[in-house]
Amino acid sequence: MKYKGSCHCGQIAFAVEGELTQAMACNCSICSRKGSLLWFVPRDKLTLLTPETNLSTYTFNKHVIKHQFCPRCGIHPFGEGVDPSGTRMAAINVRCLEDVDLATLAVGSFDGRAL
Repeated sequence: MKYKGSCHCGQIAFAVEGELTQAMACNCSICSRKGSLLWFVPRDKLTLLTPETNLSTYTFNKHVIKHQFCPRCGIHPFGEGVDPSGTRMAAINVRCLEDVDLATLAVGSFDGRAL
């Protein structure tokens, strides 16, 4: 299935393809503050619909995850990184997707504080 998403002001818009059946709540210092629910997909399943120059990037700790956000409205629609096998991944904030009923998603927990 194909989903569309954006930041609040629309400066960052994207499409992502895959089967969204569950999301993850991470308790690391940034995810717990942002309140995002994450869905991981291969990076090639994420297509930006607005220029990449519209993105701002934040990294912290080991600087391996690029937390992408909108410099205008501050919303964090996705992050980018590499999984343990070397595959480029995107962590989609499902709260930024259109027409997704969050109540229907199974939400798992990840102990990011332990990393």
